[in-house]
Amino acid sequence: MASLTYDLTLAGLSVGSAAALTGIGLVVTYRATGVFNLAHGAIAMVTAYVLRELVVVHGWPLAPAAAVSLLVVAPGIGLALDRVVFRPLAAREAGPAETLVAALGVFVLLVGAAYLAWGGDARGDAPVIVPDDPWAQLAAVAALAGAVGAVTRWTRFGTRLRAVVDDRRLAVLGGIDADRVAAAGWAFGAFTAGLGGVLLAPYLRLDPYGLSLLVMETMAVAVAAGMRSLPVAVGVALAVGVGQSQLTRLHPDGSWQEPLLQAVGANLFVVALLTAALLMPAIGDASPDAAPAPPVTARFRAPPWSWAVCGILFLLPLGLAGTDLTTSVQVPAMGLILLSLVVVTGLGGQISLGQAAYAGLGALFTALLAAGRFPALPALPELPALALAVLLVAPLGLLTGAPALRRRGLALALATFAVGVAVSRFVFAQPYATSGLELRRPAGFTADRAYYVLELVLLAASLAAVHLLRRGRTGRALAAVRDHEAGAAAAGVPVPGLKLFTFVAGAGLAALGGGLLGMGVQSFDVTAFDPLRGLLWFAAVLVLGADSPLGAIAAAALLVGLDAGTKEGVGAAVVGVLAVFLGRTPGGLPAALRLRYPALAAAVLPAHGSRPVLVRRAKGRAKARGAVAAGGARLTARRISLGYDGITAVDGVDLTVPPGRVTALTGPNGAGKSTLFDCLCGTARPRRGRVLLDDRVLLEGRVLLDGRDITRLPPHRRARLGLARTFQQLAVFPGLTVAENIRVGAEQGAVRDPEAVERILRLLALGPVRDVPAAGLPTGTLRRVELGRALAGAPRVLLLDEPAAGLDGAEIGALRDVLRALAADGMALLLVEHDLELVGALADIVYVMADGRITAVGPPGTVLTTPPPSEPVPEPGGSR
Repeated sequence: MASLTYDLTLAGLSVGSAAALTGIGLVVTYRATGVFNLAHGAIAMVTAYVLRELVVVHGWPLAPAAAVSLLVVAPGIGLALDRVVFRPLAAREAGPAETLVAALGVFVLLVGAAYLAWGGDARGDAPVIVPDDPWAQLAAVAALAGAVGAVTRWTRFGTRLRAVVDDRRLAVLGGIDADRVAAAGWAFGAFTAGLGGVLLAPYLRLDPYGLSLLVMETMAVAVAAGMRSLPVAVGVALAVGVGQSQLTRLHPDGSWQEPLLQAVGANLFVVALLTAALLMPAIGDASPDAAPAPPVTARFRAPPWSWAVCGILFLLPLGLAGTDLTTSVQVPAMGLILLSLVVVTGLGGQISLGQAAYAGLGALFTALLAAGRFPALPALPELPALALAVLLVAPLGLLTGAPALRRRGLALALATFAVGVAVSRFVFAQPYATSGLELRRPAGFTADRAYYVLELVLLAASLAAVHLLRRGRTGRALAAVRDHEAGAAAAGVPVPGLKLFTFVAGAGLAALGGGLLGMGVQSFDVTAFDPLRGLLWFAAVLVLGADSPLGAIAAAALLVGLDAGTKEGVGAAVVGVLAVFLGRTPGGLPAALRLRYPALAAAVLPAHGSRPVLVRRAKGRAKARGAVAAGGARLTARRISLGYDGITAVDGVDLTVPPGRVTALTGPNGAGKSTLFDCLCGTARPRRGRVLLDDRVLLEGRVLLDGRDITRLPPHRRARLGLARTFQQLAVFPGLTVAENIRVGAEQGAVRDPEAVERILRLLALGPVRDVPAAGLPTGTLRRVELGRALAGAPRVLLLDEPAAGLDGAEIGALRDVLRALAADGMALLLVEHDLELVGALADIVYVMADGRITAVGPPGTVLTTPPPSEPVPEPGGSR
């Protein structure tokens, strides 16, 4: 027994050592560049193939072949990625979404290139470069980690690296060559990827997907280390490797326990990845105060003629292909799968790398239901089985939708990918779930031609449903969430519910496409729903315009047609090239055409809408009665306190915003104004408790609206009760027109008056730009658009966070007139503003804040001309 334990430990150390290399490379690359290298597994795979090519095919001696592969090819890939792909993105300070798309593009490109160069057949003759001695491998990993740690901590280069990580722009101003630091990070990260690949390849069957996926599973160790600590990454890798080996010795009794434990034992790194992605602190998330990242895809309206062309092309196979439509029948099914990404990513702005799991579940559940193997259900005909499979899979979209409630960007990408991998490993790869399954076409549709017609009907129905969703009220709300999540919540959009809706709807569409794809080829093929296919599908939809259903159809035709008409891997290579290009031009090919070839874009694409317009200034002299519902409410804050990381940002603040008045909050930067504002709006929750004051027990940490405690209500619930806000950093929805921006506020505020939007447009003089997309409009116009969105919901309390920022004198004067009119009509206004001249001319009462506390309260003529006291003062009539 002791000998078995020792042997299994040694085996686990070998696997753990290879996984540790992945962790070291990812951490170093991330710390040097800020990029989470999703292409790490593909670099490992390509390096292993190069080594095999040199040794097995060309007969090179092992030592020079290893030197060329590890010291030239792998670092060369890293340097090429830095110079060609990621350095231009860093130069223009691209957001996380763009770097994520670029990394996915590199991954897809390398996998496609490997298919073209070496084919998809698994190879079992990869050369061994390190003796099968776990202790030697462990020593090498420890030495490598120690060397990296020493260089980082005690060398001049390490100092520069830390400076670049802390603040790249400041480091450059200090004379540090950040590009050189980043290049070194990419070269080293690619070297570790290549080393891990050549170490693992001899113990696997080398193929483009298998090795890449295995290396991606080991990313868990870097995520668990918070992308910072090398010792933690190495320790987690070794622990998981040894644990996975030790689990193979357990054989519990029970029909379901043994296969489950065997699955866990063979895929413990998948469990670690899922755990780290879902439970560990998010990697790459922006801070709550950061400006929202640009959407992954820009809004795109397909020209009307494009749908006619698409319809003709899809009907051509019926007349030209005879009875053999084996390839063609895959296109509508793939189109439905990719249409699910249009819903999730294009409309909802959420990243989902796990759609292959839902497509596979759709095919699997259809097969199980038709065979009578689904628990507690009899055998069903194929079409009812497909329909029920869609209904069963759709709620499972919550598996990836739930992480979206608290994660975004890279963190959400990792979580959804982890879910997809877990489904693949623990469901699709298990014989008890998939052995002996067959998929037959529905009765009456067994012939290729008839089945193709059935697919076209279902595809057309799905396209119509998505079109209606996109053009309706829910579509506008989804676009608001996609463009500015906090702004959407402030407008009353139920952000959590809409996020979950997109993932559920996307899962249902993917399941429908997966079931049709399986019935089309009449088999359940596990490889067709490999997790890495999900990355390819995601990239394909993005490059062809994820916001348009036409993009999904074009992507499906591209993927199926290129591989069928040329050679497998061509589709992936083309998509990879386009996705890398997309990293430089967010919005897909339509945006790229408009940017680089405007004449061609004008000929084939509809007008973008950013034409010059004549904008007249909003006079605002007339009262707002009739434009917004009259009436107001009292907003009260009782002893609001909140801190971050041990620092008190707001300390026991009392504040009242009465109806019919303009209340101003001013003070120096860092005084706590924004934190207090967030507490009032619901984006932050104050500390709660009880205090004893003059023998009375008072509740602290409360926000009241006309006496109702709204402290625990989320922002969209507060908005629907009449609490509206604007943001210091503009919260408009660039993918929507000016009128649609305002309509979102009216719809979410349950304003039934059909003329409400028109009155707001007239009040703020936005009529000339009503049909122009908000993207690209000047700041002064966008400030009015944001104010119009807030007013459209007929609020009773309006909170304005530095509304005069970026405005010229005339625009500030117009803003002052409008706000005065709103207050005169009974609305309660709270103004956070640094422009003391505007505050003095507009406010009825001013609160001055410093160091998290109110230091002065009173009329502007008194407070703004009197130095603030050193101690906080109670508000008039208050208890402090």
